[in-house]
Amino acid sequence: MISNSAIEAVKEKIDVILYLKEDAEEDKAAALKIKISNLSQVKEVSYISKAEALKSFKLKHRDNPEILEALRELGKNPLTPSLVIKPQNADDYQALMDSLSGIDDDIIESRNFDDHKSMLEKINSITDKISEVGVFISFIFVLITLLLVYNSIRVAIYTHRREIKIMRLVGASNWFIRAPFLFSSIIYTLAGILSIIIIYYFFLSLLQPYLETFFIGYDINLLTYFKDNFVFIFGLQFIISLIVNVVASLFAVGKYSKV
Repeated sequence: MISNSAIEAVKEKIDVILYLKEDAEEDKAAALKIKISNLSQVKEVSYISKAEALKSFKLKHRDNPEILEALRELGKNPLTPSLVIKPQNADDYQALMDSLSGIDDDIIESRNFDDHKSMLEKINSITDKISEVGVFISFIFVLITLLLVYNSIRVAIYTHRREIKIMRLVGASNWFIRAPFLFSSIIYTLAGILSIIIIYYFFLSLLQPYLETFFIGYDINLLTYFKDNFVFIFGLQFIISLIVNVVASLFAVGKYSKV
């Protein structure tokens, strides 16, 4: 789950860009934008003017005075307008690039398809490895949590065996006896998820600098992605873990308390 989210977060940052000629008229660019927007693989198309491209370039290189000085010496804006195209989903890249290759318009200067193909190949080359490692880690986490909860419940029942016996003698209901142990399993599950969050946050903090180096030129920040999607990612994991642990707790309570 988390590894797939990380992969999608990276893929979502890879847009397809059509660079237009410097003297391209805005009405022709708007017509081309509409034409591309009608493609089934396209989610969104944004027009970037020469002025907007220059502003973005200066912001990106604000810490590099040599580049900014060279830009000032030119005395003009050397950048061209462009269309930034976002696909419907990560699997549409190849089909989208094939469709765009078939569009012939005299205002198109160049396409950056080769760079994106190379980037997608890099991502796909590590997808299988990340998925395998993610499945293994998830399995280990679930197994460890399951064993901890099961054994914790068993020890708790053994420790309170006299109280359980007395409660049965005075006619306490099965639910009254089981409820404290089931509540404990919820607490254990919450503690386990919190531990996983801390571990993954530490892991992503270590990974982020290497990710920025690997995907040079792309604004990819997995820490921000996980903060923005925190509830969806870890909420689902909590629900799954809770179901597994409650079932394990019911089994342990039924077996060791003889209820």
